[in-house]
Amino acid sequence: MRAAPTCPRCFGPLHAPSVWSSAWRCAAHGDVLPYQPPWQPSAAAVDTLRKSSMVPVWLPWPLPPGWLVTGFAEAGDERSGGRASVVALGGPSVTSGPADLLVIAEEPGVGLGAAFAGLDGPDPGEGFDSGPPNAKIDVLGHPSALWCVSGAADRAVYAGEAMGNWLWTIAWPAEAGCLIALLQLSLRDLREQDQDLDLPFGAFSPRLDD
Repeated sequence: MRAAPTCPRCFGPLHAPSVWSSAWRCAAHGDVLPYQPPWQPSAAAVDTLRKSSMVPVWLPWPLPPGWLVTGFAEAGDERSGGRASVVALGGPSVTSGPADLLVIAEEPGVGLGAAFAGLDGPDPGEGFDSGPPNAKIDVLGHPSALWCVSGAADRAVYAGEAMGNWLWTIAWPAEAGCLIALLQLSLRDLREQDQDLDLPFGAFSPRLDD
């Protein structure tokens, strides 16, 4: 049996839908789309996520050398469909030691990307994109701008927009954030029919259990 869903904004417990309300409710954040227990990295998880997700399921492809896919997650339920998707990756950092990366697509207001970034609000915050972009990432063959967002000190957070949804890339440790700017990552949407890729899977990412 899978664990209970949690709040996408604080990862706290939720009150399940009842005869009085069809919504999942957090004591701190009100009605929310539930963050479902993450999936172990596997082809079955990819298939489940691509069928349920209403937003892109972004995967950098080709992966940087030595990197592996380390898990998947989403926010939403059977009634709403997946309104936020998370793909976790792990591999060597540019400096030294291992690094973790989450690539998140979500509808505005869901709050999952902000929670993983260590922010209080549901979105990157007003004015985060007021200056020139700090990095660019290739999305379906087109460059997309990303801006640094001041999140928790132990991670590097970039946010932007792609296909009408928030796009977040969050890396641990903070020094690994240079991966976003240096590696010129190219994102594919795993929901597309021609994305039957031979993905290399690694050990499950503990970042998904935040």
